[in-house]
Amino acid sequence: MMLKKQTVWLLTMVSLVVVLSVYYVTSPRDQAAPIMPDDTADMVLGEDGEEWVVEDDVDVSAEAVEDEMFEVLRMEVQDQRNSLKDQLRTKVASNEFSADEKNEAFTEINDLTNLETKEAMIETMIKGLGYEDALVRSEEDRIIISVKSADNSHSKEAANELIQLGRKELGESKVVHVEFQPGEGE
Repeated sequence: MMLKKQTVWLLTMVSLVVVLSVYYVTSPRDQAAPIMPDDTADMVLGEDGEEWVVEDDVDVSAEAVEDEMFEVLRMEVQDQRNSLKDQLRTKVASNEFSADEKNEAFTEINDLTNLETKEAMIETMIKGLGYEDALVRSEEDRIIISVKSADNSHSKEAANELIQLGRKELGESKVVHVEFQPGEGE
């Protein structure tokens, strides 16, 4: 099966983000890259008399990668579901399957669409509770709710509220896992 150009592009970008993230996390901190001074930089003398450039407005952190991870995960889930829907649509349109198999495939397409709608609705509800961003992923027997919060509301009560919301909307029998991610305000 050939991959679509968009899927190949997405996987390439995700791989690049992961490689750069791993490089940033594992790179030694004592090796300073040369920085060219500009108008916003201050010159500082190091221990051995070397001049070091310190820029006031540079904030190098992994926050940008964390911010994009919600979108990357959302796109991966969407791509997987679109691929599954395409397979099911092919099955519905094919003459090789019985009417019952086609009905089952059509029902599964509708179930996937309903699930996507419910997940988006829960994400909107979570954002309405004051969280910066939310990502809801429903798998076979579990629901994963990842939230990004600027304040330190990572309490048991907050997690319980999110668990109850997930169960109410997606099914009482599912296990709900809540992950808190630091937001931009932290």
